Amino acid sequence: MQIRPGLHRIQAPLGERFIAMYLLEGPAGAVLFDTGVAESVPGTLLPYLEQIGFNLSRLRWVVSSHCDFDHTGGNAALAAAAPHVEFLAGAADVAMTEDVETLIRGRYGEFADDDGFDDPAETTALVRASTALVAVDRALHGGERFDLGDRVVHVLAVPGHSPGHLALWDPRNRALVISDAVLGVTVPTAEGDPAFPPTYRDTNAYVESIAALRALDAELLLTAHYPVYEGEAVAAFLDESLGYTLRIDTVIEAALRAAAAPLTTLDVIDRTHAELGPWGEGAREYLIFPMTGNLERFVEAGSVAVGRRDGRRTWEWVR
Repeated sequence: MQIRPGLHRIQAPLGERFIAMYLLEGPAGAVLFDTGVAESVPGTLLPYLEQIGFNLSRLRWVVSSHCDFDHTGGNAALAAAAPHVEFLAGAADVAMTEDVETLIRGRYGEFADDDGFDDPAETTALVRASTALVAVDRALHGGERFDLGDRVVHVLAVPGHSPGHLALWDPRNRALVISDAVLGVTVPTAEGDPAFPPTYRDTNAYVESIAALRALDAELLLTAHYPVYEGEAVAAFLDESLGYTLRIDTVIEAALRAAAAPLTTLDVIDRTHAELGPWGEGAREYLIFPMTGNLERFVEAGSVAVGRRDGRRTWEWVR
């Protein structure tokens, strides 16, 4: 749907959830933000563009907000339909945006050795089946601009969920297009029910990104998996997301202080998940992403010490 003149939200199915892609267009061309999974391009994106009379020759840039498969998986399909397009990604995410095996090992398999947590085999198979990638033509660092003819759209570096996460700022529409840069208190299903925890990873960077986005005082906040936020709802979502990081701090500290011995990350999750969200077994273990970020922040502050037990990473409150 067209949200504002020259600003479109294109929502494609993603299992029980959805993935929203965004087209920003003007007289001098257009930029597409994310391509969803492989099926999103022929199944949703291209039919929508045909429906609104958009000629693919006008599409100049495709920006991958970050490396996750549900944002880059349609890149190859779009490249086949529009071979002239320049594909762009955040510099720190380029390797995982170009190669699905690097993505699986480096992002989804990050906790396998240290913490004993990994995606189920069927999830990994789904990632491979849903993803077809291309080489990134140019790495972005934030600060770049796209001149669409009637307005200039700015690239923002907003790490936290991933190291190279990007957002777009459309000043004319006072619109922030942020994909997964900020994740509230739960990732929802398409019906609005809790699906799994907010999977930010680097807590300090995430908090700084929220502050930077908050400072823009946007009228419109456009995410990948949440409703459209307008007016006062923009600040409310950002503030709620920041508050959740502090909530995780609180439950971690209480769990570690009460423990008679150092805890593994999965131990901490077992003892705290009921205080952090309503997710069932399987989904709640994805708390390992934000919880690890918060634990690492405690380590940097000198409050928590890292150890090893039976090959697994452990955490102990020391101050």
